[in-house]
Amino acid sequence: MQNSPKKPDTSLKRRKKVNADREKSSGFDEVLQADIDQLLRKHKPESEIDVEDDSTPPPPSLPETFTEIEVKVTEISSTGDGLALSENTDHVYVVPFTVPGDKVLVKVVRHFPTLSYSLTDFVKVIEPGSKRNDSAIGCQYFGKCSGCQLQMMSYEDQLAHKKRIVEKAFANFSGLIPELIPAIDDTFPSPLRYGYRTKLTPHFAGPGGNNRRKQKGPREPRTEVPPIGFCYKNQRRDLDIEDCPLGTDIVRQGLKTERKRVAENIGQYTRGATILLRESTARVPKDGVDASPVIKDGEIEVGQDSGDVIRTEREKYIEEKRAGAFFQNNNSILSGFTEFIRQRALPENNQKESKPIKYLLDAYSGSGLFTITLSPLFKSSLGVDVAADSIISARENARANTLPNTGFAAADAATLFKDVPYPSDQTLLVIDPPRKGCSDDFLQQLLTFGPRRVVYVSCNVHTQARDVAFMVQGDAEKNIRYEIESIKGFDFFPQTGHVEGVAILNKTTY
Repeated sequence: MQNSPKKPDTSLKRRKKVNADREKSSGFDEVLQADIDQLLRKHKPESEIDVEDDSTPPPPSLPETFTEIEVKVTEISSTGDGLALSENTDHVYVVPFTVPGDKVLVKVVRHFPTLSYSLTDFVKVIEPGSKRNDSAIGCQYFGKCSGCQLQMMSYEDQLAHKKRIVEKAFANFSGLIPELIPAIDDTFPSPLRYGYRTKLTPHFAGPGGNNRRKQKGPREPRTEVPPIGFCYKNQRRDLDIEDCPLGTDIVRQGLKTERKRVAENIGQYTRGATILLRESTARVPKDGVDASPVIKDGEIEVGQDSGDVIRTEREKYIEEKRAGAFFQNNNSILSGFTEFIRQRALPENNQKESKPIKYLLDAYSGSGLFTITLSPLFKSSLGVDVAADSIISARENARANTLPNTGFAAADAATLFKDVPYPSDQTLLVIDPPRKGCSDDFLQQLLTFGPRRVVYVSCNVHTQARDVAFMVQGDAEKNIRYEIESIKGFDFFPQTGHVEGVAILNKTTY
């Protein structure tokens, strides 16, 4: 006789609606708007709090666009931009390259009066805030280039800021009451703060610039070399970048080579183009001694080998780095990142359980990073992905690492869990979706399969918060839901406002 279902957790009755929140995009604009709205509410006059008024308030008096004004920054948004309140505290100026307490001169670029904010360009600091440290800036283009946001902050302050990003993501985009969200762990630091990026994608515009309309008829060969680099902040105009200190040595060397190649052949380019620079690492064994294999990414390479190579002699092999194919954008943090997940892949006292977890299912497996690094912990491991090319690469990686208990399969997104051979109550599921997060269909399949434990890795903590809430809400008909064990941010991209997240969840019942 089956036991009757447990009564619902009373804390769930106080939960906000989550399905409606899944309709939110959780993109850049929505994240920025959430921080702006929260700041305005925080500074709303007490006389206006809890006063119901359906009338439309008069629009604020705003300065003319492209005029310069002085503002004082109150806080940094989750997008990495400073937020400064107007004198009447009813409007927000978004100010890049600033920290709380900065008094700065800005140029007003564009107003969004119905959304209560304006975009501005940073001009100069008038009075620095206590957290500002301009001596930490490591790039001559900082303050103009749109790539970095936080170089003027100490690294400790950057990590603290990114912890707040994760906290706000779950507060603003999960729809869960605070009691269901554990305290966010401190952000895991990157060993390298500069020189870590193994991928750069500088670009240049076609004749006429980025705003050129479609040209009819043949295009004339160009004679002048355009700016090659990244966009100016808040502009569709390119900034010429000769060097990016975030790149690894070989990628920076490749950038110089490719800029020279484009300049020498500029007459061949009738359109704009993107230069794809990716680090590729190979290990050449010495004296016939096999070296440890390197996992390679399964993406199709768009660019070409720049011809640059940096060789480093190790004890048993020679390491060769080229500006070619890539695996991760920050290899320096990768070993600590995967070790963190290894240490928490299985719950405490797992082997004492009557049915311990002993199977690994890696959805969105790509070229097999998590399947391969975690497989020694499990009796059997299976990676599934909708991209057939990634599966081919993953199988090659498994063979190179001599992992007979590890398999990979290409699966249709609509039936991803259909042929999984593992019992759900003994399975760990690892998911690492793209920035848009998981689809409703995928999450419904997840709840139907019901893995015992889930490790959710994300490059967008805002969509992660939304998806985790879906799992916490669960399915009452199936009598299954999940509880969050821990949430932690990882700093894969120092000097920027980006943070990656790892959430660990365990299956429970209503």
